[in-house]
Amino acid sequence: MTAATDPTSTLPTTPAGEEPPPLWFNVPEGFFALPLADTPEERAERAQTFVRALYSSGDDTIWEPAAPYYAAIAELMAGTGVSYAAMGLFSTAEDEGDEDGDVVRHSLTDGAVQCAFTVAAIPTDQAASDTDIVAQGILAVLSRDSYNDARWLDLPCGPAVSCVTLREHELGPDVTASGEAADLLTGQIQVHVPFSTGPFTAIFTLYTASMDYWAEFCDVMVAILQTVSFAEPVEDMDALHEAAD
Repeated sequence: MTAATDPTSTLPTTPAGEEPPPLWFNVPEGFFALPLADTPEERAERAQTFVRALYSSGDDTIWEPAAPYYAAIAELMAGTGVSYAAMGLFSTAEDEGDEDGDVVRHSLTDGAVQCAFTVAAIPTDQAASDTDIVAQGILAVLSRDSYNDARWLDLPCGPAVSCVTLREHELGPDVTASGEAADLLTGQIQVHVPFSTGPFTAIFTLYTASMDYWAEFCDVMVAILQTVSFAEPVEDMDALHEAAD
């Protein structure tokens, strides 16, 4: 599964009155951000960009009917607390280097796996110095469910709690390619990260039914979490330069 670092994503603010402080994170190449926006005009504009990136080999016969569909999905997500949502599509072809050692990009027609990725910020009652206490409370609550694999994490941005859940779903014969009932195994990784800059907790969620590549998706989530920051990355670099001087 190919994945390369893409530009930093910034978590937009929630509706007025419940705005969290800024949060930054990087997502790998292969993630396509859904057109979340406050107004129908913005959603429509972003949907046009989204479908052209998602169906990069398509044309207007695909893009024009698809754009309103994804704009409608973005509208349905408004007010749910989700501030960032993306579809992840990755090639299953093996990476091979060319003569210069550069990675060769593969078409998704060679085989693809997918996931859904969202980030939300919810209000939590804490002071900046109480992130450990909030994380401990989250861990205690999640650990009560025997189906949850809840664990403490120490991220570069501070304490966090991960929760891995596997679920098996029974599919009816009307939705399977074989025409027979089948079981579908899905996996979810959810990580709660208390803000160190305000009374909020960020929730990162990755969900997939491509369980043959579960280990690779875990690696993707780990890579994203390592980039989470409550301070603008450029400011961090300036501080490092000042310290060096």
